[in-house]
Amino acid sequence: AIADVATAVTKGDLTRHILVDAKGEVADLKNYLNAMIGNLRETTDRNTEQDWLKTNLAKFSRMLQGQRDLAAVAQMLLSELAPLVAAHQGVVYVMADTDRGPRLKQLAAYADSGSSDDPREYAFNEGLIGQCAHERRRIVLEDLPPRSMRVASGLIDIEPRTVIVLPVLFEGAVKAVIELASLREFTAQHIALLEQLTDIVGIVLNNIEVTMRT
Repeated sequence: AIADVATAVTKGDLTRHILVDAKGEVADLKNYLNAMIGNLRETTDRNTEQDWLKTNLAKFSRMLQGQRDLAAVAQMLLSELAPLVAAHQGVVYVMADTDRGPRLKQLAAYADSGSSDDPREYAFNEGLIGQCAHERRRIVLEDLPPRSMRVASGLIDIEPRTVIVLPVLFEGAVKAVIELASLREFTAQHIALLEQLTDIVGIVLNNIEVTMRT
């Protein structure tokens, strides 16, 4: 049993364990090998997650670099980001100066069932979007009540399970808010990507704002 599992490990299979009963020194060897396999698997999983995170952050950085159109950036971001984190709906709200003061206005959407003729708009502290901007921190809603919102297609009409709202900041100032809904929970890996990605998006939006002002 030890030989079989050791051979599997040398071939990269870290799912095996030695399950045969043993005594004395052989039992100690069995326990040490099982612990070693467990540690190797944890280390491999962590490295895989870090590689995934770095690869995708680099991809978004390259993709958004040099962009000058605000709406195009927001739409591109949602189109690439939503499938990556298993989100099924998404909206980007951008800060805008209006007659009623600074407000968050809907700029782009992904699989959104709302009306494009009447884009959403929020003041600071208004709804979860405004609250997220006010507090400058993410808000996560899980186990949503029935009929609170829907993810629809031509064939299905399903209630999402989780919604995450993230502020996009640049030097402490709110530039935008990203809202994503999913039919399942966002993983810790997904949230780590979203948190770090908002820093990149904040820089891009600030550069576009400066260019437009110029």
